[in-house]
Amino acid sequence: MSDIIRLLPDHVANQIAAGEVVQRPASVVKELLENSVDAGAQQITVVVKDAGRTLIQVTDDGQGMSPTDARTSFERHATSKIRQADELQTIRTKGFRGEALASIAAIAQVELKTRQEADELGTRILIEGSRVQAQEAVACPVGTSIHVRSLFFNVPARRQFLKSDPVEMKHVIEEFQRVALAHPGIRFRLLHNEQELFHLEPGNERQRVVHVFGRKYDERLVPVEEATEFLKVEGFITKPEFAKRSRGEQYFFVNRRFIRSPYLEHAVRRAYDELVARDNYPGWFLFLELDPSWIDINIHPTKTEIKFRDDRAVYAIVHAAARRALGRHNITPSIDFEPEPALLQGSISSGTVQGEPPIGSGRWNPHQLPERPSSAGWQQLFDLGSERVVQHDEQLPGHSPDKEWLQADHAERPILHGSSNHRPVFQLLGRYILAQLKSGFVVVDQQRAVERIMYERAMRSLEKGGGTSQAQLFPVTMELTAPDHALLLAILPELHALGFLVEPLSGRSVAVNGMPAESGAEDPADLLEQLLEQVHNERGSLKADRHATLARGMARSAMNQPIKHLGTVEMHDLIDRLFACEMPYFTPGGKPILITYGLKELDERFER
Repeated sequence: MSDIIRLLPDHVANQIAAGEVVQRPASVVKELLENSVDAGAQQITVVVKDAGRTLIQVTDDGQGMSPTDARTSFERHATSKIRQADELQTIRTKGFRGEALASIAAIAQVELKTRQEADELGTRILIEGSRVQAQEAVACPVGTSIHVRSLFFNVPARRQFLKSDPVEMKHVIEEFQRVALAHPGIRFRLLHNEQELFHLEPGNERQRVVHVFGRKYDERLVPVEEATEFLKVEGFITKPEFAKRSRGEQYFFVNRRFIRSPYLEHAVRRAYDELVARDNYPGWFLFLELDPSWIDINIHPTKTEIKFRDDRAVYAIVHAAARRALGRHNITPSIDFEPEPALLQGSISSGTVQGEPPIGSGRWNPHQLPERPSSAGWQQLFDLGSERVVQHDEQLPGHSPDKEWLQADHAERPILHGSSNHRPVFQLLGRYILAQLKSGFVVVDQQRAVERIMYERAMRSLEKGGGTSQAQLFPVTMELTAPDHALLLAILPELHALGFLVEPLSGRSVAVNGMPAESGAEDPADLLEQLLEQVHNERGSLKADRHATLARGMARSAMNQPIKHLGTVEMHDLIDRLFACEMPYFTPGGKPILITYGLKELDERFER
C-alpha cells in the first residue's frame, strides 16, 4: 500500500489553527490589542468598520519591529516572549504562543507598518492568505499599525457563521473593555464607522471603570484590598442594591490578564449571600496578583482559562476579601437614627469593625472574617422613655402541635420592665408589624422575620453540632432512593445537629424518631425529603455551603405555618429576636425584611 500520511502545507495548517484563535472579529481585536500592550504602548487606537468584517485597524506607539522581525512575526510559533519551555512558569506577557498573527494572516488581508525609534524608515508588509505579497521600506511613525481587511475572505463558510453587525460589534466592545480595564495607565480609543465610541485617558482603576461604564458607577463601587504572602487582591465590587437581573459587569484579572472562572465567581457570589437575591447578579472588577509559577495559563489558545496550583486558598482569600469589603464599608442597610454617644459602639448602625487584622499582614487567615458588633442597646431606636430594657436569651420558644410557632408564656419571658406602651407596635393585615422609631417608623414583614430567625438558629446549631429535638410519638419510616440514601448518610451529622433523630435501618430505609423542636412541618418525611432535594440541587464542595443550604431549608419549613394574629408581647419578642440576628435586614434569599420611613419623607408626602 502507498503511504497516506503527509504533512499539511503551512497555509492549510494556519487556517486550521485560525479556527481556534480567530472565531470572530472580536478575536482579532483581542490579539492585536494584547500585542500592543506587550510592545509597551502608551497610546492604542482601534478603528473598526462594519463590525470588523471590512476593516480592523490597531495602531500603537510601542517599540516597533525591525524588518526581519516584521517578516518573521507572521510565521507559526514565532514569538519574542519566550525562548524555552521553562519560561512558561514565569510568563507575564499577554501572548507567548506565536499563533495570533499567523492565524490572522491565514484568513484575511493584512497590512503591517512598523518602525523602531532608532530607524529612519519603517517596514511595510502586505500578506494575504499566509502568502507575502509585498515587503518594502516606508515612512511611518514609531510603533506598529496593522490593518486587517476582508476577514474570512478565503473561508466563506466561516464568514456565513458571523452574526449581525450589532452582535459582532458588541463582542468587539467587550474585548476592548477587558484590555482597557486591565491597563488603566494606557490611553485607548475605539472608533466604529468613523464614530468615536471610547476615548479613555490614563488613570487609576476606579477612573477607568467610571470612564468605561459611566459616572453612575462611581457611587456603586466598593473598594476591595487584601494582601497575603501568597496572593494580592484589589479592585472593586458593586453595592448589593445595584445587582442586576442579568449577568452584569463581572471581571476577573490575574496578573492583568482577563480570565473566566466559575470557581472564583462562586467565591464572590457567596460573599453576597443574604444581601442579593439568588436570581440577581452583582458586579465586580477584581485584580489578582500572584507568582506566575503558581498558575497555568497554557490551557487554551484564547488564554482566558487558568489553573491555580492551590485553588482552594485562592477561593478562600477572594471570598474573604469580598466579605470584608462589604462589612468594612457598611454596605448592609441601617436604620436611620441619631444614637447616644454611649451607644455608638453597640449600635447596629455602626460601620466600624473592631479588631480587624492589618491588611497585608502575612499572618492573616482568609477565614478570619470580621465579627458583627454587639447588638446590645439597639432598643434605643424606639421611643422607650426612661424604661429599662430587660435582655432575654436568644433561644426560640419550644414548639408544640397545639400552639403557633411564636406563642410563649409571657410571664416567663418579659420584654420590657413596666408598661409596653413606651414602644408602640401595631399589626397590619396579619402580615406586617409597624413599630415607632425616634425618627419615623419601621415596617417588618413578620413571615420573613421568622425565616431569618430560623435560619440563624439553624446555622448556630450546625456550627455547635447540636440542636434541640422533639421525639416523635410514633416514629416515621421512610424508603429512600439510592442517591437520597447515600446523601442522607453523608449529611447525617448535620441532620443530628439540626435536631433530626434519624436511624438508618436495613436496605435504604430510615426511621425518623425525632424532629427539630421549632420545625413547622407536620409530616417529618416531607421536610426531610425537601432538605435532601435542596442539598442535591445546591450541593457544594465546602461544608459551609451544605450548612447554608440546610439552614435555608429549615427556615422555609417554618413558613409552612402562617403567623396570623400576634399580641403586643409576641410582636415585641419577634422584633427583639430579629435584631439579635447578624443580618436582620434580608432573608437568606436576599429579600428585604424591613423598610423604614423617616419623618422627613412623611412631611414631604404631606407637603409640610
